[in-house]
Amino acid sequence: MTVRKHPLSLRVRQVLFGGLAAGVASIAFAAPQEDGADGPDATTLDAITVTAQSREQELQDVPIALQVVNEQLLDDVAAEDLGDIDSFVPGLVIDSQQPTQPSFQLRGISTDDFGIGTDPAVGVYVDGVYAGRGGGVLLPFTDVERIEVLKGPQGTLFGRNTAAGAISIITHRPGPELQARAKLRLAEDGKQYLEGMANIPVGEVSAFRFNGLFNHADGWLQDAATGEDLSPENNWATRAAFSTRFGDNTTAWITWDHESLDQLGQATIGIVPLPPAPGLIPLPIDETAYLDPRRVPAMTDADGNEESRRFDGATLIVDHAFEWGNLTSTTAWHDYDSVNRVEEDGTNRRYLYVDSTNTESNSNLYQEFRFSGTTGALDWVAGASYFKESADQTSEVNAYTDSVDTIVRNLGMAPTPDGTLYGFVTQVMQANGIPLSLLGHQWNEKFVNDLDTKAYALYGDVIWHVNDRLNLTVGLRYTRDEKTFSWFNDLRDAPTLDATLDQMEALGIFTLLGLPRDAFVFDIAFIDPPALMNKGITNRASQSWDDLSPRFVVDYHFSDDLMGFASLAKGYKAGGYNALQIGSEFDNEDVWNFEAGIKHALPEHRLQYNLSAYYYVYDNRQAVRLDSTTTIPRFVVDTSDLEAWGLDFDARWQPTDALTLDLNAAFIDSTYKDYVTPEGIDVSGQATGTPHWSVAGGASYVWRMDDAGDLRLSLRHAYRGKTRCSDESQSQGTCGVSSALRLGEAQERTDVRLGWTSASGRLGLAVYGTNVFDNQYINALGTYGKTVLGTVGARVSQPRSWGVEFSANY
Repeated sequence: MTVRKHPLSLRVRQVLFGGLAAGVASIAFAAPQEDGADGPDATTLDAITVTAQSREQELQDVPIALQVVNEQLLDDVAAEDLGDIDSFVPGLVIDSQQPTQPSFQLRGISTDDFGIGTDPAVGVYVDGVYAGRGGGVLLPFTDVERIEVLKGPQGTLFGRNTAAGAISIITHRPGPELQARAKLRLAEDGKQYLEGMANIPVGEVSAFRFNGLFNHADGWLQDAATGEDLSPENNWATRAAFSTRFGDNTTAWITWDHESLDQLGQATIGIVPLPPAPGLIPLPIDETAYLDPRRVPAMTDADGNEESRRFDGATLIVDHAFEWGNLTSTTAWHDYDSVNRVEEDGTNRRYLYVDSTNTESNSNLYQEFRFSGTTGALDWVAGASYFKESADQTSEVNAYTDSVDTIVRNLGMAPTPDGTLYGFVTQVMQANGIPLSLLGHQWNEKFVNDLDTKAYALYGDVIWHVNDRLNLTVGLRYTRDEKTFSWFNDLRDAPTLDATLDQMEALGIFTLLGLPRDAFVFDIAFIDPPALMNKGITNRASQSWDDLSPRFVVDYHFSDDLMGFASLAKGYKAGGYNALQIGSEFDNEDVWNFEAGIKHALPEHRLQYNLSAYYYVYDNRQAVRLDSTTTIPRFVVDTSDLEAWGLDFDARWQPTDALTLDLNAAFIDSTYKDYVTPEGIDVSGQATGTPHWSVAGGASYVWRMDDAGDLRLSLRHAYRGKTRCSDESQSQGTCGVSSALRLGEAQERTDVRLGWTSASGRLGLAVYGTNVFDNQYINALGTYGKTVLGTVGARVSQPRSWGVEFSANY
């Protein structure tokens, strides 16, 4: 197969230079109108201030492709966490169906792993503090002011684990005025969402700010056999903040966050036609016969079905102004415990039963000292940081001896006439009057991992204002990561089965059967060679990695309203370990990204637009994937190299005081540069699966009704193109599997909101709809039991929801 090459592509240059030419030409178009000429009924768009470069700057002056999600957009789409906004941020994909096991993708780069040995490729930060990994990242929004999504590697300014980019969440600080607000949302399926805030000044220089929220929903899916509500929501969170000033030069801000999540795990719907019980599913299964999970009943029997989390975090930020600049100290602590137990088979038949459980505990500490200032023509930032993390994880597979017997029979492992082991022996015993059974016993296998991480960093970033139009930026970050990791995998745990085997041994039944007891004691889940050779043995590994992440930027202001820029930047993801493969280790993943673009404002027409083109090379990408080449599937580390080129575009236009329009679009062509799958499939040059296009647009209109208040209508629509299939994605069952599933199809979402605000601004009433055209999509297939049980489960996105919102502000 010929590998397609990407020069910094003629297409990229054509688009970029075309956009730049349009920008230069439009300087004349944006020239002030002659006196007396009709113009818009206001002068400019509101300026947006961001801190993407660790400095407060106007969005249009920042030479980075980024999108800002403000409070208005969060309200428009009734967003409760990051998973509710990704559709409206082109290039960003967040799998948030399981809050304790989310995944993030940006510009086609993601981390396909759930283990604590692997770090994410998209860094999430809250008030400048790294949120960490896994179960502690996707938290409910509490008092969020804005969200900055920085696209492209951010290794210099943000640091480790920003190979794809960074998501920076900025919250409100306590203010000097007495304020209070409350918001209540009531929606379909028993949805109740209550949020409150109180800002209380204490003296002239101090203030408290308290937030709390409660969220509950019965669930939009019901079990067809029991009527139980599935996929419910049940969590609450609180936040307390205090700010004060010491003298004229020092301020301090401390926050504490707590969240409690306690609900059922995400529902899995079986999509393989089942024969009448107790019939077995013929293997190999016929993928063309898959059922559409949006049109079949859900039935589940998961034991201890649970998704829960307890999260606590505290942050202290102290800022002191010197004559030469500022010193900011940031100290943060996070601690959480989470449990996620979900069914994998999607049936209510015990002889097909299998579920998976992920249990995590994590505690981390972060300390940063940042210096910043302006010296002549230099605007500089420098600092040092320290991150320490202690984590443990237990990954479990749970079954019953009934389903283990199905696996044994399907794989031809039992030396019995009917191919079963526990079932056949049970029949023999009961036929001879022995009241013992080897069926109905719970079966558990687990991997236990521990991780200790230390990360040290030194960084500096300098903007040289060469003249009034030209700026040169140079930045560099040095990071050292140190990790100690352990694996422990014991023999399967089945206490009641072992007690029954003890009774059989005492009665001499094994001798009568001519089978040793050991024939009934084995593992089915973790049976790759390293696991089998190390049962009951703790294995440990320690490693350190060093990284230098530079960035070089040049930006030129052709006018006060038109800027062009070009940058070369590196991002990286720290090396680590595969949690389920003893002894596996991988090095840092590196991304080099070249980008060029323009940022242009037309103030007389209240229009802004930004365009950038990029090309990146992603080396040593690590993913944990299901290897189906073995008799029983296993998770293995998979390495590949990627490359991509793409475009990002955004625009805001306010043609009148009442009407506001915005558009964001992203195009990417992402392919494997060098990759041979564990099955031996060479997919070099083929698509990585990332769709070409993602687009989001919005419109709002405000009717001013004087003393009757204001009425605002907003409409938002998002589109994400279809998955670009490859030989690899088809082998993994993530694309093009069955016409009934339409897996990987293009996705659309439309949200609408009509809200009234009183003339005083104190009272509000709104009706809203999310996903108003009721588009549901299959997010993932659970294929763990596919080759051994014949079961495949699917998870489906949420349907349409209508709601009403009441608000009060004082």
